[in-house]
Amino acid sequence: MLFRESETIELKEIVTDEIKKEIIAFANCNGGKLYIGVKDDGTVIGVDDADNVSLQISNMVRDTIKPDVTMFVHYETIEKEGKEIIAIDIQRGTDRPYYLAKKGMRPEGVYVRQGYSSVPATDNAIRRMIKETDGDRFEAMRSLNQNLTFEATKKEFDLRKIEFGSKQMQTLKLIDQDGLYTNLGLLLSDQCIHTIKVAVFQGTDQMVFKDRREFSGSLLKQMNEVYDFIDLHNQTRATIEKLLRIDVRDYPEVAVREALLNMLVHRDYSFSSSALISIYADRIEFVSIGGLISGIDLEDIMVGLSICRNQELANVFYRLHLIEAYGTGMRKIMKAYEGKEEKPKIETTKNAFKIILPNINAKYETGNITSSNIKATTNSVTGDKNILDDKERVLEYARVQGVLTRNDVMALLKVSASTATRILQRLVKENLLKQNGKARNTHYSIIKK
Repeated sequence: MLFRESETIELKEIVTDEIKKEIIAFANCNGGKLYIGVKDDGTVIGVDDADNVSLQISNMVRDTIKPDVTMFVHYETIEKEGKEIIAIDIQRGTDRPYYLAKKGMRPEGVYVRQGYSSVPATDNAIRRMIKETDGDRFEAMRSLNQNLTFEATKKEFDLRKIEFGSKQMQTLKLIDQDGLYTNLGLLLSDQCIHTIKVAVFQGTDQMVFKDRREFSGSLLKQMNEVYDFIDLHNQTRATIEKLLRIDVRDYPEVAVREALLNMLVHRDYSFSSSALISIYADRIEFVSIGGLISGIDLEDIMVGLSICRNQELANVFYRLHLIEAYGTGMRKIMKAYEGKEEKPKIETTKNAFKIILPNINAKYETGNITSSNIKATTNSVTGDKNILDDKERVLEYARVQGVLTRNDVMALLKVSASTATRILQRLVKENLLKQNGKARNTHYSIIKK
């Protein structure tokens, strides 16, 4: 027998750490054979104690390679030229990618066969192996990052007095049968790579930004922080009907909540793009990555048919009492707008799902004006600085719009929050404006004389 290295044959004189890389590479590719006791040029030098060397390699494979590859590695002692050598037959594994336990499922820990050498795998090669062995369902696939922490998620479970330990993580499928974190685990970890971008615009188009934020971390952390951000911009308008004062928020809280949860639970996380929320003067738009699941129509969703793209993620949200087991989200959104002139709208494309919530108070705050005449109105309000001072500009704006907030003054005068507050307090003290509401719901109106 002539020994010669090839894509499927590797020769080693003695046992070294390099053997682990060779076994991983063969198991990740098309299999191969590793001969111990043979020089690179094919010269047979043999091993002193074949049984002991085989045991040493077997222990090394069991202790340092993940997932368990032992069932795909077979050892045989053969005699050549009066000397004993060890032939290790490695078959292609079914739980690829295999990797060095100390290095993790990263290029420095995953090896593949390239020509006559074993080399680090690329990120794309690792993802391809995961998809080949785990299937297409994103949640169940093993996370590329295995160094995960769950502070935010644990806090959410503790808040609801629900246990969250390794046993629960396995039950909820954040950890798979091999003890590895899944992509579901990644989504709920502090290291989650998916984000939500929220932008607040002046008027009804995207011409002028008033504020913008990007929220990251665990999906549960994003959920809380994004809701609070929207809530901060969800103003309250007070109206008087006879002797009753009625406070109406721009957007029903239940509708905002359900639209946000829909975005988190039904998003296609195989795409890396951020989900988008845009807040305009007359509406909020929630744009989730991923269209309707194949075979499902918008009409099916509206009548309550619930087919979830991320079943295990939905189960976690269900355990936390954030969603119900049935498809009631869309019906809750529509019910929140019962009796209102404007109704929520849903738009879908092949790769996106958009929920549009109309601003109930828009007709009071903007008079239902369009983007073009908003600019004209703003010009008439702001005027020339040489003609109207800051106070007069604020008062004129209040007369036109009927009500204003500190954010309106900041945008109108292009001043800081503290300056806007000082101007408003002065106008209140001078009995020109009336302050209504408290904290984030504070707004101001003209005092009629």
